[in-house]
Amino acid sequence: MLLNDTDLRLSEYGFERRFDDRGAIQWMQQNWSTSFVFSALYAALVFGGQHYMKPRPKMNLRRPLVLWSLSLALFSIIGAARTGSYMFHMLSSSGFRRSICDQSFYNGPVSKFWAYAFVLSKAPELGDTAFIVLRKQKLLFLHWYHHITVLLYSWYSYKDMVAGGGWFMTMNYAVHALMYSYYAARAAGLRVPRPFAVLITSAQIAQMAMGVTVSGLVYRWMQHGDCPSHLHNIAWAGLMYLSYLLLFSNFFYRTYLRRPDSTKAKSQ
Repeated sequence: MLLNDTDLRLSEYGFERRFDDRGAIQWMQQNWSTSFVFSALYAALVFGGQHYMKPRPKMNLRRPLVLWSLSLALFSIIGAARTGSYMFHMLSSSGFRRSICDQSFYNGPVSKFWAYAFVLSKAPELGDTAFIVLRKQKLLFLHWYHHITVLLYSWYSYKDMVAGGGWFMTMNYAVHALMYSYYAARAAGLRVPRPFAVLITSAQIAQMAMGVTVSGLVYRWMQHGDCPSHLHNIAWAGLMYLSYLLLFSNFFYRTYLRRPDSTKAKSQ
């Protein structure tokens, strides 16, 4: 079933209406493996950059970081609003199951442009790590692992228009809207209350838990023939989201819950 709602079409902007989703999907089917090239170059530049920066002083880069984070925040806010409106329509008109299994997110009004913009954005988002490396900040495994796997999975899945994509992309847009807004404020020197940082990590954990849930539902409903996907895609999605859930939960614990070592405190 593909959604075709004239009321939603009335809310489209011209560039969304004119977007060639068929051409985009065809291009991705032919070029999705380029994501491996981007990932390899990214890894080489990240770890090579760390080696290069080791004997050199860290860079400030405050203004470029503000502009970078602010631009990604605006992109994510608009993407979340547009895809969110589409998913809300799907939920209210067709129900939860259809919102997961329907492929119209990839070629429907409003969402088709933002679905393609989402998968393409995962390549330039790799630039986040350049600021960490050049400013000689601590690079977490969670950071670079997340960047590489999201890029690979997004490009791989878009070409097949697999079920669950609407939820995956909309959640990511929404969380990134919060995250990059926080980064922009911090880079600009603004004091952001600690609870806001806790909120962002909590939202990330909720996103990953929902990702595992959606993957499981796609597998369950695929057996009935109305939730198009592939077993290997579901397996990768489930493992990916489960690994994120564990890593973000561990980060939350170490950052916000764990108390200082009492033994060390007594010895000082």
